[in-house]
Order: sequence, then C-alpha cells, then structure tokens
Amino acid sequence: MDKGGLLILAGMGMILLGFLLVFIGTAISALGGEGEVEGGGVIMIGPIPIVFGTGRGAGIAAILAIILMALWIIGALLARRG
Repeated sequence: MDKGGLLILAGMGMILLGFLLVFIGTAISALGGEGEVEGGGVIMIGPIPIVFGTGRGAGIAAILAIILMALWIIGALLARRG
C-alpha cells in the first residue's frame, strides 16, 4: 500500500474512532442520569480557527487552535521554500 492509501485509511480510522467516542459518551451520559453537560469545538478554515464552547474546554480548545494555526503556517512556509 502506498503512502496516500495509508493516509486515507488512517483518516477514515480516526473519523470512525471519533464517532465511536461520541456514541459511547452519549450512552454513558444517558445511562448515568446525572451530570453536567459542557460542549465546544474548533473549526479550522485554512489557518483561521473558529472556537466555540462553554466551560474550561473552550479555553483549551482555543490554545490548541492557535498551536495548530502556527504549525499550519510554518508547514506552508516550509513547503513553499522546498
């Protein structure tokens, strides 16, 4: 299998793992009855992060989004040079 096929397979595996984690989290919350619900996320449009959410998780997501944005810009600059 070439590198492109391997990357596609890895990406599909991550997507399936994400769906599985969301399903398990929802099932645990539904069966537990009590609990506090917080949510949030990051949408990356090119190098620009859009962060939304509640609680402490939104702050952590914002920091991670800034790190991802910096890595994206560095990678784009390095790819342009080489």
